[in-house]
Amino acid sequence: MTEAELTEYVISHGWPRFRASQIFGWFHKNRVQDPAEMKNLPADIRNALAEDCRYVREWRRLASKEDGTVKFLFQLVDGQILETVFMPYHHGNSLCISSQAGCRMGCRFCASTIGGLVRNLKPSEMLGQVYQAVNLTGQRVDNIVVMGTGEPLDNYPNLIRFLNLVSDPKGYNLSLRSITVSSCGLVPKIRSLAEEGLPITFALSLHAATDEERKALMPIASRYTIRETLDACRYYFEQTHRRVTFEYSLVSGVNDTAAHAERLAGLLRPLHGHVNLIPVNPIEERDFRRSDDGTIVKFKNILEKNHINVTIRRSMGRDIDAACGQLRLHAMQEEGSSFTTK
Repeated sequence: MTEAELTEYVISHGWPRFRASQIFGWFHKNRVQDPAEMKNLPADIRNALAEDCRYVREWRRLASKEDGTVKFLFQLVDGQILETVFMPYHHGNSLCISSQAGCRMGCRFCASTIGGLVRNLKPSEMLGQVYQAVNLTGQRVDNIVVMGTGEPLDNYPNLIRFLNLVSDPKGYNLSLRSITVSSCGLVPKIRSLAEEGLPITFALSLHAATDEERKALMPIASRYTIRETLDACRYYFEQTHRRVTFEYSLVSGVNDTAAHAERLAGLLRPLHGHVNLIPVNPIEERDFRRSDDGTIVKFKNILEKNHINVTIRRSMGRDIDAACGQLRLHAMQEEGSSFTTK
């Protein structure tokens, strides 16, 4: 709930209006999960909150010995499992959160989509990943990427509410400029996001420079052409003045040749965006393989010669099921086709 909605909730229970601000602060500023810890609230209010509130709880944790990445599996009240990744960088801590339980987009190189979509996550379940990560690591999350399991724009209303709550000055107060939302390319929703007036970073999962090549990797390409998708990205830049990031997963022998790089450069040069090259993390269920280091560097150099701003994403947590959705998928396989609350 927003503070205004909490105020209505408080009034409906016959409690003093000022309790809403206290409760909001406990949840969002102090990240308290158990109302019993809200010591400045009367017992009857704490008891009522305990009945009405549901939480995200830790189910499993893996810590990388290579780079300090921590991959959490969080469990929801209906037994569903979420995957959340805490990544320490020299410029601050980043958290990759999930927006759905499962995914229906079907991108062929991604483990998140295996098994399909179970349901959308509520704003509280997205917030819970952030607050639990902070509480469990003892470190502040400085940047959030909505890039884990699920397609964020396929859960649009809940995504927008989450963004407004996590950036609330009376709560966690994270700058919207420190949040990236990634999408495989739901064109109408990209345009809607552009009109929200939120100074977040938008990242498009592109992964190919022609419609036919993109269709082979991403079913969404059969619904929206690259031209339509890039027109929406151009609109996003015009409305927000925020540079778009184009994510490009390099798959050996599929989209990583010099010719691919030249086509990509020609496609993106007019958009003044930023390309994030992602060496694909192999998953057992697919036969895609990571491009070798020499091929990755050559691809980057071609883009730079064409005046494209480009970086190579540093692989994090490769020793702990690094690919998106991989840890959740393996846990599902261990437990059976579905999770039950334990």
